[in-house]
Amino acid sequence: MATATQMNKKEREMDSTQGLSTIAKISRQPSFRLSTALLIAAAAILAISTFLPYWRIRLNAPQYPNGLFIIVYVNHMEGDVREVDGLNHYIGMAPLEEAANIERSLAPIAMVVIAFMIISVAFIHSKWFAILALPAMLFPFIFLADMWVWLWYYGNHLDPTAALSSSIKPFTPAILGTGVVGQFSTTATLQLGWYLALLAAILTGIGLHYRRKARLLVEQAERVERDMGL
Repeated sequence: MATATQMNKKEREMDSTQGLSTIAKISRQPSFRLSTALLIAAAAILAISTFLPYWRIRLNAPQYPNGLFIIVYVNHMEGDVREVDGLNHYIGMAPLEEAANIERSLAPIAMVVIAFMIISVAFIHSKWFAILALPAMLFPFIFLADMWVWLWYYGNHLDPTAALSSSIKPFTPAILGTGVVGQFSTTATLQLGWYLALLAAILTGIGLHYRRKARLLVEQAERVERDMGL
């Protein structure tokens, strides 16, 4: 009885979709609708992350019992930037505001473009548009890679004429966890903005999975219809 009921249900579903285009059939799939919701949520979360800090580093030293903080957003820095620049000047490190100028100036536009790319994937029914989701899925890791490159560059291109240049060797500040720079120790941590960007990347990947699932279900159903001569 259960098998007959299931067969009748499948037949009714096939009848209801006859005459519809493949795209229309895909869009009627529950997994497609879930995919659309996930992609829209990913775009919104990524946009929100723009306004939140992505990375923070604390410099610890006896003369600064409360530490000095640099807080990095995708398009600017906050915190004790001037104080840290004053200390870095003695070891020959360039001012922090000179780092990643191109990235920070382009970040607001790039984030809007990436969010719209996700939205386009959500509403344009083409499997080839899935490639537009790649920037969103890679962005959190690109941010970290870019941060590491700049930390390496700053720590390994010290001014040899600086007052204390001879007392410190080239170094790369820790991008995560703890490190030591001269008499300072550093603690670097990821912040809420980066985790939201990671969440957006995960939701985008899951959305693409359900989008593919919807397409495969329809393609399988169409093959069954062809085999049955419908």
